[in-house]
Amino acid sequence: MTPITRIVLLLGLVLVLGGRLFSPAQAATDLAPLVAALGQGGYDQTEQAVNAITATGDSRAAPVIQALGDGDLYARKSDKSVVIARRKGSDLALTDPITGADLGTAKSSELEKVRVNNKLRRVVRSAIGTLTLMSPDRNTRLSAANAVFQARDADALEILDTAIAKETDAQVRDAMENARAAAILNSQHPEAEKIEAVQRIAALGNDDALKVLNAVQSSAQGDLRTAAAKAIAGIQRDLAFWNAGQNVLYGLSLGSVLLLAAIGLAITFGVMGVINMAHGEMVMLGAYTTYVVQEAIRTSAPGLFDYSLAIALPLAFIVAGAIGLVIERTIIRWLYGRPLETLLATWGLSLILQQAVRSIFGPNNRQVGAPAWMSGAFDVDHLTITYSRLWILVFALAVFVLLNVLLRATSFGLQMRAVTQNRRMAASMGIRTPWVDAFTFALGSGVAGIAGVALSQIDNVSPNLGQSYIIDSFMVVVFGGVGNLWGTLVGALSLGVLNKFLEPYAGAVLAKILVLVLIILFIQKRPRGLFALKGRAVEQ
Repeated sequence: MTPITRIVLLLGLVLVLGGRLFSPAQAATDLAPLVAALGQGGYDQTEQAVNAITATGDSRAAPVIQALGDGDLYARKSDKSVVIARRKGSDLALTDPITGADLGTAKSSELEKVRVNNKLRRVVRSAIGTLTLMSPDRNTRLSAANAVFQARDADALEILDTAIAKETDAQVRDAMENARAAAILNSQHPEAEKIEAVQRIAALGNDDALKVLNAVQSSAQGDLRTAAAKAIAGIQRDLAFWNAGQNVLYGLSLGSVLLLAAIGLAITFGVMGVINMAHGEMVMLGAYTTYVVQEAIRTSAPGLFDYSLAIALPLAFIVAGAIGLVIERTIIRWLYGRPLETLLATWGLSLILQQAVRSIFGPNNRQVGAPAWMSGAFDVDHLTITYSRLWILVFALAVFVLLNVLLRATSFGLQMRAVTQNRRMAASMGIRTPWVDAFTFALGSGVAGIAGVALSQIDNVSPNLGQSYIIDSFMVVVFGGVGNLWGTLVGALSLGVLNKFLEPYAGAVLAKILVLVLIILFIQKRPRGLFALKGRAVEQ
């Protein structure tokens, strides 16, 4: 063997051994002293240790950094060894931060927490994102990419490039590309690359992109600053449009709630002229009927829980309608033509019903669960729509259509309209107006009961539930036109949308006051509301 051959072989052996000595597997075995360094020194030393652990790329390091961020990383006072400690009774249960092995328990006095400040928390978030970018779990990689985007960590660029090259999921790869663009804006890359990164982030068009671009604009100069400013203006313009759309959706959602609460009142107020201050308690009784039904299903037939609202709807209508019928036959029938007395009597009745419910169910809120088909939300571009609000809107419109069919296509509806337009003439034609009044009041109360079923999904079920909607319901009825269902629909949706557009500027309470003032001014011009009923008796 010639000397040259021996030298070549020796160099090859050195290279092979060197590759093994400095391979990632060997680097992983050096994780223990780096973790131990977390328990020594102050915040700066801890930050250096976190950066060193992150640089290893060891998958075992992610739980260690996560525990640090969660405040679960401690150092033993006796030997300064670092452990993960979580509360177990009066003691702390210890586990090895690298292997996860059980290390028994210890007293709080035996340990010292590895503390973090705000700067270190940002470092921790960035480190977790970097360490989990190569995770086999798709959701973990997606969360890691979003974390790196928020942190804008330029040190993560190398591992981001590696992760992007290996990523097969389109959504995760897109999130990684966005994170890379954010990291480039915080790096020393050329200005041309940063301008391209600005354009990519501007395409997101959301609040997160706005935060990143605002940071760029405050620190950049020249063309980069101009590009960031232009992108910010475009995003703000788009967000203003989508925010307006979101407010419309919120307003329609609120309007559907007001429609459900007011539509029964529109019937009784329009036909009978009764100011029913106990109408909100009919809503409350419907909500409690839902609670009773769900409790019975939970204890007897849990598999039927997703059908609980369908079961509660007819029962709530029957319960509230029956109580309304009793109220009309025993109290209201003696007070026709005396609106002040009906107001006082029904207000006292509302207090009695509230106290009765408190005595039976207690004063605390009651839990009413949402079926699976009403849980969650979905996004349409920048709009977020919850299933519960969407279904309540659909339900409110369905109730509106059914009531219109009842009034227009049935003999009872014909009699109701006749009594509304001219009570004396209707009575002379053989219509039993007292029974029309009784069943109209029962119908309005029953509709309020099924409104309570819907409201139980978005509001607290308590004895005071109805009080939250009675004033708004009267405003809707007066604004839309007393006794007119179409006026109630338009009035509820209009007031709901108006309220949601005023809230960001005036606040929730002041917005309601402004709406009330606007209604008062409107009624001065149109005393009968948007859609006034017509008839001899009405016009008198």
